[in-house]
Amino acid sequence: MTAIEIDFDVYKELTSRRKNEATSYNDVIRDLLKLPASAPITFKDSVTGKVGGWTSKGVMFPNGTAFRASYKGKVYTAKVENDQLTLDGKAMNSPSEASHIITGKSVNGWRFWECQMPGSDRWRTLDTLRGD
Repeated sequence: MTAIEIDFDVYKELTSRRKNEATSYNDVIRDLLKLPASAPITFKDSVTGKVGGWTSKGVMFPNGTAFRASYKGKVYTAKVENDQLTLDGKAMNSPSEASHIITGKSVNGWRFWECQMPGSDRWRTLDTLRGD
């Protein structure tokens, strides 16, 4: 993914055109350029060959995606398996729900968690995947 630089006025205008939090800046730009909506990225499981994973707010996390977060000096992990985000063997509805289980507080899970996609050695915060 290539980063582009924009000035603050452009950023404000793009932000005002987002319909809701699930609408990414990329979606806004595609709409302005009259490009079709982008197709979701799909991944095949390297063992079964099936397409699968867990999707949240338009981001697809393939089965095998690792999640990690540090809180009060301890590292916590979660994983996408069987098309669900699981934390301590329990299915989570969102990254924020998983962070709330750990902290006991309302936390933006998209900033709390990092993930590592299967086959990658790079850890990224979830919010960098949403494009906003």
